[in-house]
Amino acid sequence: MILMDALELKERIDNITIWKKGDQRAPHKPLLILFALGQVQVTNSRFLHYEFVRNKLMELLREFGPVRKSYHPEEPFVRLKNDGIWELSGAVNYQSPSNKYLLTNNIAGGFTREVFNLLTKKPNLLQEIAQSILDKHFPDTIHEDIIDSVGLDFNFYKRKKRDPYFREKILRAYGYSCAVCGFNVRLAHTLVGIEAAHIKWHQAGGPDQEENGLALCSLHHKLFDRGVFTISKDRKLIVSQDAHGTNGFKEMLLDYHGLIIRNPIEQVYYPNNSYLDWHVREVFKGPERYIL
Repeated sequence: MILMDALELKERIDNITIWKKGDQRAPHKPLLILFALGQVQVTNSRFLHYEFVRNKLMELLREFGPVRKSYHPEEPFVRLKNDGIWELSGAVNYQSPSNKYLLTNNIAGGFTREVFNLLTKKPNLLQEIAQSILDKHFPDTIHEDIIDSVGLDFNFYKRKKRDPYFREKILRAYGYSCAVCGFNVRLAHTLVGIEAAHIKWHQAGGPDQEENGLALCSLHHKLFDRGVFTISKDRKLIVSQDAHGTNGFKEMLLDYHGLIIRNPIEQVYYPNNSYLDWHVREVFKGPERYIL
């Protein structure tokens, strides 16, 4: 019998089956794996009872997934077994997983013994896999938030290198200033704190083109990727009803609510409506606030 090695494990993780319907996001399995990795690292646990996973995965999906009418943590918990890295403690209907059945029968799930042994014997492998999942499924502005939420402790965090050509194109299109607040501080000749944000995430197939980009300061970039605000088809900044705060909340968000963002230097660079629609559907934590 040939045992799985680290390379095969990374390939299986990289090729997990993700539910697809158009360009909708489905981060269920990636978030489940990241949470399970955190449990291996912190508590050395292989099997996790569904009731415990269900509560945490619901929280993660609400925080880092798209807004949905309902969430189904039972789906990834059961179907991850089909990817060859996960097993369950009892018999389950894989075609139609039942939330009630998993709870009533106290079903537990976890990495296979083979996978668990690899992860515990090679701590660096666990971190490599976690970082690979983050890079493939989430923008780097929210990686550290996810790492903290799933309980992972990285010895180092390697931020993925951005495409310098995309960055330069977007910053040039917006006059090297934040499209929201106009921030454009330089240290000598170096622009500081201005970033090129994808409207439709690169991880979701968004292209590296001006019409899919915004120049944003690091704060507005983070808020945009977390869904605190979005941009409407008429290029107005829309803040979520759930967003609140004290210091800086009014100055950095509410004062711009309902206002048109800064124009790029050419009309051809205006954000494409299809990418704006995607951000509203898949990232924005709506509903929007009332505009006075």
